[in-house]
Amino acid sequence: MQGHRSEIRQSAVSDCEESLTNPSAGHKTIEAILPVLNKWLERRHGTLTFRLTQVLSGHGCFGKYLCRIAGGEPTAKCHHCMCLEDTPRHTVEECPAWAEPRHDLVAAVGSDLSLPSLVRAMVGSDRLWEAVVSFCETV
Repeated sequence: MQGHRSEIRQSAVSDCEESLTNPSAGHKTIEAILPVLNKWLERRHGTLTFRLTQVLSGHGCFGKYLCRIAGGEPTAKCHHCMCLEDTPRHTVEECPAWAEPRHDLVAAVGSDLSLPSLVRAMVGSDRLWEAVVSFCETV
């Protein structure tokens, strides 16, 4: 029975990997998760929160998303620093409004705050997962 479950799971993971190789949307998120997909699926720590999902997917309270997709903003500008394009990358890596929580994030995960680097850190340990969640909840 256990062997059959393992085969079914591996088949499902293979199907998932195959479908993720030609996505129609979510390219940045997929590019970040796909290299560590098995670790992501096998981890025993961390849960996805609402705000973490927004940062990972880019579908959230970011000027670019709200302007282009949701139609809720007249421009893509950041409300905090007036940068022309408010994106998850801008929020995590650049916006001066979040310098203090970013400092704490860098202390935990290192200076590379790119989405792939954050995802690799998150699957690596519960402590690092929680550091990323804490940042996302703060900002």
